[in-house]
Amino acid sequence: MDLGIEGRTAFVAASSQGLGRAVAEALAAEGCALCLCARGKEKLEAARAEIADRHGRPVVAVSADLSTLEGVTTATATALARLGHVDILVTNAGGPPAGTHDQLGPEQWRAAYDLTLRSVVELTRELLPGMKERRWGRILNVTSITVKQPVENLMLSNALRAAVTGYARTLANEVAPFGITVNNVLPGYTRTQRLVDLAESARARGGDPEQVRRHWIDQIPMGRLGEPEEFAAMVAFLASERAGFVTGQSIAVDGGWIRGLY
Repeated sequence: MDLGIEGRTAFVAASSQGLGRAVAEALAAEGCALCLCARGKEKLEAARAEIADRHGRPVVAVSADLSTLEGVTTATATALARLGHVDILVTNAGGPPAGTHDQLGPEQWRAAYDLTLRSVVELTRELLPGMKERRWGRILNVTSITVKQPVENLMLSNALRAAVTGYARTLANEVAPFGITVNNVLPGYTRTQRLVDLAESARARGGDPEQVRRHWIDQIPMGRLGEPEEFAAMVAFLASERAGFVTGQSIAVDGGWIRGLY
């Protein structure tokens, strides 16, 4: 299927590795020019060079901390200066740390808010005006299955990713008349470093990381972890011309893990 986005431009957050990297690869394969953003310069530059070489598309890289206003301003200004405009915004961030209510203090809540919710709002604030002016745009937020079925010991993710969902659903109606769609994509248990870190966090509670991984797989009807490329394919479709009538949705890529009807 021709997704109809060849020549479009995309900003992909947290794209030096994991899900963000897979999304960047998928969009480049469809002919998009890219601005990649992450904090670590070495991995980011390696990703930029590899994607540009593999797909022959313009790829810009900017190292910035998107949990800060300064980082958002730097990243988006670089994207606009180098690419001219941004048609597709993919917000993404490493998940906040695991923990229960009693284990999390005010500083951890504030840091998680800045990383998980405020980064989405501020990236959108910077790039949405251009989409409105051109009357075309795609905003895609990488959230989590926790917004539909909370996961034990992930208090911060459960709470703040749900807030992103509410923000996106409200924004979707506001910008629909401008030809802009806003959707959330919910990764399930996918083979990324984030999953490794969550499994390893079980050690602090006296658990066995391997048993944790086995428990996750046992909950997935497909009997395996997801692959980043499978998740990225959904994001690429939602960014496409073909998905122009899909907005305000939260779509899971989870192998059937979520048990609810909606």
